[in-house]
Amino acid sequence: MTDPDRKPDAPPPIEPPAALAAEDDIPAAAYRSDLPGPLGWVDNGIARIEAILLAAGVLLMAANTVANVVGRFILGSSIQSTEEVNRILIIVITFAGISYAARHGRHIRMTAFFDLLPARARKVLMIFIALITAAVMFALAWYSWGYLQTTFSRGRLLPSLQIPVWWTLVWVPVGFFMTGLQYLLTAIKNILQKDIYLSTNVLEGYGDDDEQEV
Repeated sequence: MTDPDRKPDAPPPIEPPAALAAEDDIPAAAYRSDLPGPLGWVDNGIARIEAILLAAGVLLMAANTVANVVGRFILGSSIQSTEEVNRILIIVITFAGISYAARHGRHIRMTAFFDLLPARARKVLMIFIALITAAVMFALAWYSWGYLQTTFSRGRLLPSLQIPVWWTLVWVPVGFFMTGLQYLLTAIKNILQKDIYLSTNVLEGYGDDDEQEV
């Protein structure tokens, strides 16, 4: 059927390819991994942890900041621990966010040479990239765990909250570890599936003329 509103000399509308069908903004509550068995459980578990940390972090930071503003301008007294609480929440949001960004294929990618490769070579390279990135994330998780232990041994406390400083750094190795798992699952997804995946739920996208079979 032709579109009566389209001009005769206009090119036909381009349908989005199947590779773009995966939504990268799937709500966490609706996310369901299609990885088999325990891999799917791990993927779904990471998605839930990301959702809880990000939602709680953003809401608590907003509430804490608003409460401090109200206290300063209406009650004439600021909340002493506001800065420290926000610092903790920024750490939580940042390191939960790197895992979230990996899940949705939002990290910066340099694709000048990648896009020139044939489909099979792109798939092999994507698996290699995901595995190397996972190894780097696990290494950072290991080193940050060592730093966390060093901070624990020093026994430092936050001045206002009077809680151990190491409590605020727990999320650093956790975030790196979850991101490493996410890239490892991406590599496995590319091994198991025919298409090329940027993450466990985001397909590589190309136009109709560029789309190729793996």
